[in-house]
Amino acid sequence: MAEHYFALSKEDQGEVLEQARAKTGRPTHLLKKDVWIVWTLGALFKSPLAADLTFKGGTSLSKVYKIIDRFSEDVDLTYDIRKLIADLTGGEEFLPANRSQASKWTKAVRDRLPGWIATEVQPRLEAALGREQLAATLEIGGPEHDKLLLRYPAIKQGSGYVSPLVTLEFGARSTGEPHQVLPVTCDMAGHVNGVTFPVASPQVMSVARTFWEKATATHVYCAQGRIRGERYARHWHDLAAIMRSAHFDAVITGDRTIGRSVAEHKSYFFSEKDVGGDIIDYFAAVAGALQIVPQGAAREALATDYAKMLEDEIMVGDALPFDALMQASAEVAARANAAARKLAYIP
Repeated sequence: MAEHYFALSKEDQGEVLEQARAKTGRPTHLLKKDVWIVWTLGALFKSPLAADLTFKGGTSLSKVYKIIDRFSEDVDLTYDIRKLIADLTGGEEFLPANRSQASKWTKAVRDRLPGWIATEVQPRLEAALGREQLAATLEIGGPEHDKLLLRYPAIKQGSGYVSPLVTLEFGARSTGEPHQVLPVTCDMAGHVNGVTFPVASPQVMSVARTFWEKATATHVYCAQGRIRGERYARHWHDLAAIMRSAHFDAVITGDRTIGRSVAEHKSYFFSEKDVGGDIIDYFAAVAGALQIVPQGAAREALATDYAKMLEDEIMVGDALPFDALMQASAEVAARANAAARKLAYIP
């Protein structure tokens, strides 16, 4: 009879990880982190919070859609804005009437989200850890207290780029739509006989919305030349991977309302200025003027960040050299822009 991974002794877990490493080629510390990511998703989306949460970002592209070949250590989640600040949104509405109202909503989200994490999310995960007698701890993190950090026992460290913790990063300024419930399994599943691993069924953001959120984020970077934290290069890697996937044609030629919805949402909640002080036009970016290949110092900073990702084997497959990644990114923008301009002329 198969045994569950977490029911094994520490020594047997280590042996399972080594067997999986030999079969998958992935470092043991990444395989262990993957188990904890899937466990966390399973615990969250089996809770009463599930209906109002959306799993998104690079980890969803890797774990659910199997589009990207890099390890995503953080779990990005959106809590439905209509639930967190229902008294302000008026129920089904989730876009403000103007930027002034957007600022008010943003402040309310920042004020309420930490309390919701502390009183609703953390206790449920702590209860799940207790039920399964798992040795992990939880604490609130982040400058705005919008992250929940799950720390688990480390067995083998890489270069330090991937820490023995799962970071749940919460946002609550959108609905997370469009989304659907899809299965998630561990990377070790099926590679070790007689051992089962955690599974999850999260509500997952669509590839199209993830694409346009990442595309507009990289567009802003090119307009500003300002990198925002480590691993920012992951967005370019993910966009190139989406382009190579079977999803890309539908993303750029399908329902264009998704791109416009992202542009409208970011125009209210994430208004940004370029290096010259002008407001960045998200609508232009999704309508044929997308620019995602940085130049000069911005390109050099991105190259350095990308190199750090390679140091700890974050990329599972054969990662593109940086210059090739930039060439792929140029193709992403060219194809997305061409599709947008073509569709603009269709009656």
